[in-house]
Amino acid sequence: MENENLQMMIDEQTPASHEVAEDSTSSNKVIIYQVLPRLFGNRNTSHIKNGTLSENGTGKFSDFTPDVLSEIKKLGITHIWYTGVIEHASTTDYTSFGIHKCHHAVVKGEAGSPFAIIDYYDVDPDLADDVMNRMQEFQALVTRTHEASMKVIIDFVPNHVARQYSSDVKPYPVNDLGFHDDVHKTFDPNNNFYYLPGESLVLHFGAQLEDFEYSEFPAKVTGNNCFRSNPSKNDWYETIKLNYGVDYANDGACYFDPVPDTWHKMLEILLFWKEKGVDGFRCDMAEMVPIEFWHWVIPQVKAGREVCFIGEVYNPAAYRDFISRGGFDYLYDKVGLYDTLRAVICEWTSTDALTRCWQTVDGIQSHMVHFLENHDEQRIASDFFVESGERGYPGMIVAATMNTNPVMIYFGQEFGEQGMNDEGFSGLDGRTTIFDYWSLPCIQHWINGGKLDGALLTSSQKKLFQAYTKLLNIAGSEPAIGHGQFFDLMYVNPHLSTAGNRLYAFLRSYKQEVILIVVNFNNVARTVNINIPPEAFRQMNIPDNKAATMTNLLTDKQSISTLTVVCPFQVSVPPHSGSLLKFDFQLA
Repeated sequence: MENENLQMMIDEQTPASHEVAEDSTSSNKVIIYQVLPRLFGNRNTSHIKNGTLSENGTGKFSDFTPDVLSEIKKLGITHIWYTGVIEHASTTDYTSFGIHKCHHAVVKGEAGSPFAIIDYYDVDPDLADDVMNRMQEFQALVTRTHEASMKVIIDFVPNHVARQYSSDVKPYPVNDLGFHDDVHKTFDPNNNFYYLPGESLVLHFGAQLEDFEYSEFPAKVTGNNCFRSNPSKNDWYETIKLNYGVDYANDGACYFDPVPDTWHKMLEILLFWKEKGVDGFRCDMAEMVPIEFWHWVIPQVKAGREVCFIGEVYNPAAYRDFISRGGFDYLYDKVGLYDTLRAVICEWTSTDALTRCWQTVDGIQSHMVHFLENHDEQRIASDFFVESGERGYPGMIVAATMNTNPVMIYFGQEFGEQGMNDEGFSGLDGRTTIFDYWSLPCIQHWINGGKLDGALLTSSQKKLFQAYTKLLNIAGSEPAIGHGQFFDLMYVNPHLSTAGNRLYAFLRSYKQEVILIVVNFNNVARTVNINIPPEAFRQMNIPDNKAATMTNLLTDKQSISTLTVVCPFQVSVPPHSGSLLKFDFQLA
């Protein structure tokens, strides 16, 4: 039934604060594809739980060939977020290449967490065909991505580093983090780390495969602000906290003048990667770093060539400050839209919750990144979510079309990847592992040995991929979505949020075009009447009862129709899908 429903889709409140429309003929909407290169290009089909690199294999920078990047671009993508580029701690031995070896006890999984950076000035050797030439291979990837008309985003992890952080390739005259630290003090404004003087780090868990136990004296404070020498397994025990001049032991007293040494080191790192051609940074746990630092560093990094900054911030009360004072271009909309869409998809709440959701970020919505999957979240098609990529598709319609802001998908989402493997450290949790050497069969089946024809995909995977491709290209090409105004229709259509309907409706407009978007979270088709109030006609300059060319953007079917304040407009919506009806009053 789900496949039939999706085929039908392929074949067939109060007003929000509106934005000033830009004079453009295209959307210019940012559409991000997050991908873990370690997993993406791995063609190994045999997997061993907790397997090593030699057992389970790994993807490479070179797997992103011009043809692969061209196909990703066709999905509607404008930016690729390559996750896990900077060298992070792993158990794989590269000492023969002059790379520091990590102790198993302070590495999560065999491949390690991409957010436990071991060298800010290097790339992950796993991803190189020639380890000695790894940075050149990354720069070649940046060039190929740009030639495919997409921009490059990488992670910046400013809050913490790996326990054994040590740069093997830092440029002269850069000193390592902690090189000049006074380790006899818990806090000093000039220290890069926090210390627990007189105490040794105690780990009562983790692999002890070496001939010696991991030793750290004095113990450094753990990345999640754990000021104990015996962090638990639930702490970020593999990381150490960076010191930005905040004395947590004394009520968070701040020492920002003179500028702390860590600030200068982080600026050098950001400028280093900018010079490599990187176009943006997704800043891990940005809210755990003082906003004063962001206010200081972002303008300096942006000088000369624009780069974008995306902040992982989960405190809605801090959103506006991180944007206006911190200088971030975009923030995660996790606590708001993601959580609300998941609740609607899973039938935990009604669709009118979406109205309350966007109202909390009214005025800054254009700065919020919408998504339904990323490396932290469970896969839509997992047993822990809704067991079906199709059932999450209406939520993706909302995420992609509600406002002018960026939208992001996570590699494999477009095929309904389930994330239901017990890979090793990650465990069976509905997520795609970031800690283990692994691969995704759906990506392998799409690439199909380099043919890129998707011949090995199932019929349902092919249909979902077609649906995502259609939706994201609409979001990226329609000016009304990329630049236009937004008007929520739920307050005049309370019948849409009832248990039997579970629909959400809103308008987008630009110049003489209006798009009526009605999204159906039900597993059956719905035909409903949509009331459009007089204030919507006024605010969006909709001609009342004037003939327009109406195009269903998801099916490309056209007809002549009108919108009028006198009576509601009837819309038929397929199950687990939506109707995107574009009214062009100029063409009629």
